Amino acid sequence: MSGPDEGAANQQQMLGLITGFWVSQIVRTAAALSLAEHLAEQPRTAKEIAAAAGSDFSATFRLLRACTALKLVTYESATGRFATTPLLDTLRRYSPHSMRNLALVQTAPAHWLSWGHFTDSVRAGFTQFEAALGNEDIWAYFEQHPEEGRLFGAAMTDLSTPVIREAADVIDTTGVELVADIGGANGTFVYELLARNPKLRGLVFDLPLAVPGARADAERLGLSDRSSAVSGDFFESVPIADMYLLKYIMHDWDDDSCIRILRNIRKVMPPSARVLIVELLVGEIAEPGIGTLMDMNMLAMIPGKERDREEFDTLLKAAELQRTALTHLQPPYCIIEAVAV
Repeated sequence: MSGPDEGAANQQQMLGLITGFWVSQIVRTAAALSLAEHLAEQPRTAKEIAAAAGSDFSATFRLLRACTALKLVTYESATGRFATTPLLDTLRRYSPHSMRNLALVQTAPAHWLSWGHFTDSVRAGFTQFEAALGNEDIWAYFEQHPEEGRLFGAAMTDLSTPVIREAADVIDTTGVELVADIGGANGTFVYELLARNPKLRGLVFDLPLAVPGARADAERLGLSDRSSAVSGDFFESVPIADMYLLKYIMHDWDDDSCIRILRNIRKVMPPSARVLIVELLVGEIAEPGIGTLMDMNMLAMIPGKERDREEFDTLLKAAELQRTALTHLQPPYCIIEAVAV
């Protein structure tokens, strides 16, 4: 039985867990009002920030006061000015470590309202996205709400870019002629590989909506002569290539869907081809990290899930593929390499 001090400490800890969504919306508002940009050059008063942000002075002061408790800003009592912190800088649009897009999209309707049905998701065993938003799935919702879809895409790019760069540093493309980025969106992953190997050619394969962005990025990076972007459905077929990239694809889908994607690759891949899967890897139970929390987000949002090593091996085996290597990247991400059997 816990003593009074321990009980009070547990109560305070639980209070923090319960009110976590308050913090999420404070962070969202800090991003939406561009506090990081307004404080980038010098400390400013709440009145000055409110004028720049077009927000109410009194409410802005209260927001900034709360932000000091979260260490997003500091306060200079002698001047009445608020100053930025390295933590707030991650909400700046063009920071190399920007989380602004993620802060905005995670608290926007698609995620926010779906999480409101999370208990029902656990009871039913699958996402309640349709009950929450009236759309069949998140992809249909984003087609109807393109700005939120754009934010989601930008947030995923922000999250994945450091992992992509680390992965590209360790992937051996010696002897590879064509790399296909399956579900590759803007082609960030394959373009990183092309930048490192001037003999490599790349192909981005995704839905029609993604193709213009992939082509535009290839042009911007000077890679148009060595790359192409084509539309298609990876549940139906995939192009022939020497190497296949699947970055953050498997966690979007249930096991049967993942096996279908892998089997489509297996059907057309040459004998020497490799499949490289970049995903979050769930560790042991009670192992610290974001893996199990991200898995809960999958349950709230989509039919997919985060998986451990054995679960990936099971999917590969069902598609007549075999894991040949597992390379750990920044936790909890990894590269799973597989070949045909």
